[in-house]
Amino acid sequence: QVQLVESGGGLALAGGSLRLSCAASGGTFSSYAMGWFRQAPGKEREFVAAVSWTGGRTYYADSVKGRFAISRDNAKNTVYLQMNSLKPEDTAVFYCAAQTHRNYCSTYGCYARSDLYGDWGQGTQVTVSS
Repeated sequence: QVQLVESGGGLALAGGSLRLSCAASGGTFSSYAMGWFRQAPGKEREFVAAVSWTGGRTYYADSVKGRFAISRDNAKNTVYLQMNSLKPEDTAVFYCAAQTHRNYCSTYGCYARSDLYGDWGQGTQVTVSS
């Protein structure tokens, strides 16, 4: 089991930036694809971004493409989400997750499936004001 702890959330103005971090412990971090999901009040949790275990492939939801960037540092057991050009509709609790229920994905649809992520962090609040 992988323990995940997110940080870096907070309040930002529209058009601003935030960088989320997710530190992992336990398990073998470099063996898992990692993803970021978010859940806004009254809405279902949705996929945001994912990165393959090597860091060589990244996938993004259309709503964040071109504004957010996911990356990972396997030496530090950490995954990041750089969020630029933030919008009020980005306000949500952001969760990082380890794809421990799948050995390999090759498509966006696979990376975006929340049921393939077996370990989740506690979440970090991101609030974007206009």
